[in-house]
Formats: sequence, C-alpha cells, structure tokens
Amino acid sequence: MFERPEPARPLPVMTFRQMLEKVRYEGAYPTPERAEEAVRLVLGGLGRQLTGDQRVELAARLPLEAARILTAEIPATEPLTGWGFVKDLATRAGASPATTRWDTGAVLTAVAALAGPELLTGILAQLPSGYALLFGRAELIQAA
Repeated sequence: MFERPEPARPLPVMTFRQMLEKVRYEGAYPTPERAEEAVRLVLGGLGRQLTGDQRVELAARLPLEAARILTAEIPATEPLTGWGFVKDLATRAGASPATTRWDTGAVLTAVAALAGPELLTGILAQLPSGYALLFGRAELIQAA
C-alpha cells in the first residue's frame, strides 16, 4: 500500500575533486589529471577484486564519481594477491610495476581514509594476502 522511500545515500566526507587533491598530494603528482589517471586505474582494479557487502559499503563512502568507477567493474572470478593486483594494473596501464605500486599506494591510502578502520578491516579480510601494505597498514601474519 505505502511505498517506502529509498534510503538516502550517505554523503561522502569529501568530493571527487577533494579526493583527487588528496591523491595528488600523497602521490606527489604534478597535475590533477595525473592523479585522476591513477584513481581511475586503481579503483577500477579494486572493483574487480571486491564483492558483496564490502563493495557496496565502500562505494557508499566514496564520492559518487569514484563509486561509479569502483562499481563499473565486474568482480573477477579469481582474486589476485596484492602483488598480483599491482602487476595486473601495471600491465593494463603499460607502466612499470614500481610506478604502479606508487600509484596504488597513493590511491588506496585515500580510500582507506574514506572507508574508515572497521570497513577497511572487513575489506582486508575479504582480499588475499598482500593488500594491507597497499592500503597503508601493516600486514600481520600469525606464527605457525
């Protein structure tokens, strides 16, 4: 009988331009365009790795344009390790793994700030090993 209104999308804590400026600062990029190139590459790659609630919740915390980049990608059937993720992005970008690792760290540091510690912990639990350092966190491994 009564239609329930759609819940409003929570407003991100920063705009896409502000996110680009944060990435530009973190990555020491000379132009906003170079920062945006890194954001598009890394968020697209992350969108291929995340699934389920973490993907949806992260998209809700990102600026709308960043969320669209993340969710435009279809999740891969075979998840990549952190290093495999960097190598895949380097191949797609035609760049060196070292440059791509730098880009990945600059972008994922900004993503981690937007995600918050609790969501980031859930994201890292979903992903294979090697992503914590990309997000600027130590990767703790239990002793055997």
